[in-house]
Amino acid sequence: MGMDLDFWKYKEGASHNDGKVYELACCDGKVLEELENLPSDSILEDIAYAFKGWDAIDRYNYESKNTSGSFQVFTTGQIARFDCYGMENKDINLIIDIMHKYGCPLYDPQVPQRFDTWTAQ
Repeated sequence: MGMDLDFWKYKEGASHNDGKVYELACCDGKVLEELENLPSDSILEDIAYAFKGWDAIDRYNYESKNTSGSFQVFTTGQIARFDCYGMENKDINLIIDIMHKYGCPLYDPQVPQRFDTWTAQ
């Protein structure tokens, strides 16, 4: 089963409209005024390090050597989206922890909910 995990950081004082950000920035790749820029290269380096035991097809695509899990990363400089397939919870939580380091809470479009009580204004 596939799922996507989406991450972004609002600018201070910006209005929060998670559905709009998901549709326009995460799905359509648009740049939005209310979002901070993210250090995409650093995020990709952290992902590569954390998943060094996986097969890295390139810096955006990973396949587990031990399970059927895999994921693909999409970044625009403002968002990071992870399309995950058959991944174990511990590996999903590792992605969430890495993005937490950058001040970006998880938005789960399957629910839909952004888990940002620690950042909400």
